[in-house]
Amino acid sequence: MGTDWAARMRLAEEVLGELRTELVEAGIALPSVRLDPVSSAGNDPRPLIDLGRCNPATAAQLAATLRAVRRTAADPRDVCNAATRGIAAVVRE
Repeated sequence: MGTDWAARMRLAEEVLGELRTELVEAGIALPSVRLDPVSSAGNDPRPLIDLGRCNPATAAQLAATLRAVRRTAADPRDVCNAATRGIAAVVRE
């Protein structure tokens, strides 16, 4: 059981780092992005990434970025699905 929660925590930290990097690269500031401390605590943590709050201008920028991805990708769900499959594979290991 210890290995499972350790792998989940490592994965959450890696994904959080990737998310922060991509937000910076996209010029989007979400300063409250962090691992949720409650979901990351206890004997069997199931970490969640807390995206925090943002002002309307930042929300509009995030929506515009997502819209641009949707318009340029043949099917943007393929990108999300591939990322999700990769995460699921790590969690199962």
